[in-house]
Amino acid sequence: MSPDPSRSRPARSSQSPVDQPASAPSSRLEPAGLTVDGRPLPRPEYPRPSCARSHWLNLNGRWQFEIDRSDSGRERGLVDRELSGVITVPFAPESELSGVGDTDFMAAVWYRRRITVPQAWREVAEEVHVLVHFGAVDQDATVWANGVEVARHRGGFTPFTADLHGIAGPGDTVTLVVRARDPRTGYQARGKQSTEYANDGCYYTRTTGIWQTVWAEPVAPTRMGRPVVVPEVAAGGFRVRAPLTANRPGWSVQAILEAPDGTPVAQADVRADLDREPALWLPIPEQQVRLWSTRDPYLYGLRLELRDEGGRTVDRIASYAGLRSVTIRDRSVLINGEPVFQRLVLDQGYWPQSLMTAPTDRELRADIELALAAGFNGARLHQRVVEERYLYHADRLGYLVWAEFADWGANVGGPRDDHQRPTASFVAQWTEELERDRCHPSIIGWCPLNETFQELTDHQTVLDDVTHAMVTAARLADGTRPVLDASGYSHRDPDTDIWDSHNYEQDPDRFAELVGGLADEHPFANRGDDAEWSIRYAGQPYFISEFGGIWWDPAAAASADGNDVRESWGYGDRVGSEEQFQARFAGLTGVLLADPQMFGYCYTQLTDVFQERNGIYRFDRSPKLDVDRVRAAQQRPAAYQADD
Repeated sequence: MSPDPSRSRPARSSQSPVDQPASAPSSRLEPAGLTVDGRPLPRPEYPRPSCARSHWLNLNGRWQFEIDRSDSGRERGLVDRELSGVITVPFAPESELSGVGDTDFMAAVWYRRRITVPQAWREVAEEVHVLVHFGAVDQDATVWANGVEVARHRGGFTPFTADLHGIAGPGDTVTLVVRARDPRTGYQARGKQSTEYANDGCYYTRTTGIWQTVWAEPVAPTRMGRPVVVPEVAAGGFRVRAPLTANRPGWSVQAILEAPDGTPVAQADVRADLDREPALWLPIPEQQVRLWSTRDPYLYGLRLELRDEGGRTVDRIASYAGLRSVTIRDRSVLINGEPVFQRLVLDQGYWPQSLMTAPTDRELRADIELALAAGFNGARLHQRVVEERYLYHADRLGYLVWAEFADWGANVGGPRDDHQRPTASFVAQWTEELERDRCHPSIIGWCPLNETFQELTDHQTVLDDVTHAMVTAARLADGTRPVLDASGYSHRDPDTDIWDSHNYEQDPDRFAELVGGLADEHPFANRGDDAEWSIRYAGQPYFISEFGGIWWDPAAAASADGNDVRESWGYGDRVGSEEQFQARFAGLTGVLLADPQMFGYCYTQLTDVFQERNGIYRFDRSPKLDVDRVRAAQQRPAAYQADD
């Protein structure tokens, strides 16, 4: 059971901002019962569960919209005039649920909407700042309010905020205009988005513009930022930092830790005038210590209050925390001091009707439940930065997560043979992801890069610098989790905590030969024909972080043209029946489950994605095979089951 953040809210409000509907009084966008084309307001749930305030305004729904294929809209006056079409936010214009469904290239897109700031927000503070938050806008975004530029941000996967102070306050009406540029060429992190017109292989339909929730909240000029919550299992408590926008004499920060039923567990107060990030220690009484784990994902409630010199509450944040540790011993990755074999699945996070945005919050959670039903206990969240509510559900369900960034192969320039120019924006966006997600207990490791297969030479490259910068940034932001410099292929940072490789050999016997050298300090490593891609293995914990990808497509198996890889694709030869799939799956996983030197694996993949038909489930999440057999095949030999 998870804590209820509503306990930190004013008495007049009875619902948690994390789960309340958008028509609740503190979050009303329009009169209750608002629909978009006869459907409920899309994605109405609170988008930031780990840092919740009581007042907020959901800005999803109908916006004016216009495609600007030549990126000439600024010159043509789109900042100041009505737009020609409409779109349903937060779904990308390439998606069906956006109401646009245009999958051609768009150099830029424009959004426009008039909103009225709730008059009731005057009670929040004597001077109210209205913040408009964008969960993610792909790629380069600029925001205007009443014609005044209020924000700009580069990067398609991380959040940013526009402050409307001096332009609009409670009771005012304001026109928001957003331009998102997303060029076909140029160096940017795209994840799995295709740089060609059509999908191909592992490249999928592009996402342009707004694709996560847009929302507003009122705050005081002096307020708290997102709290930093560090679990300390050995000491039995939490170290909490409360970033402040400014310091004031006589002000203080109070933190209260609670059990899920609201029973107080610990409390601390600290002055708010001497440190930009006042630190508080919340020791848990021994009888109330309960660790977060896959078996028992226990979460404490956390309330933070900023108070002025007279004791009046100026800002209030509701959050939660899980007490757990991730450490390394020899080749083992330990959770709370105990080895837990990581049966991970590659989760691409696409939906046929909505692309990278989950159609509903329920379907976001359902992907975790589908993976658990198939016997996996965690995932690599592959080549995108997930919506934060996914991590909230993972926290509540005890689901292990490796968080990564969307920079496949550092191939960011467009042509697929250009693999040499990762940019400073990689590091910038990675730090934003770390700041957003570092307090989620479900995350047990960071992996900034994926399949960087550039040759390792005697000369330092930009990729070497970017790799080291991203590893260092992860360590500086969060010293509690291991860092894997790059998943598969090129390990370039000598300080990487984890080593791994990708291996899609389909024959279990040959697979066993390839990956069987770990005990002799010679693990399988991805190598080119004439190139070395990685520094020397130095005894780190090791796992095969991509394998399988078994091509099983029942429709293709029954079709005469079922081998057309443009329509159906997977690794190796397509199996001809589910029985062949189950035998191959059990054989491949069995090799890794029986190796005491490995701490886990990651199977490719959870669902089919467009033409890639190697999922445990179909793209629409309907059953594709007997998941009970998939689950049974992932049972470790009796000698190792204590680690599960």
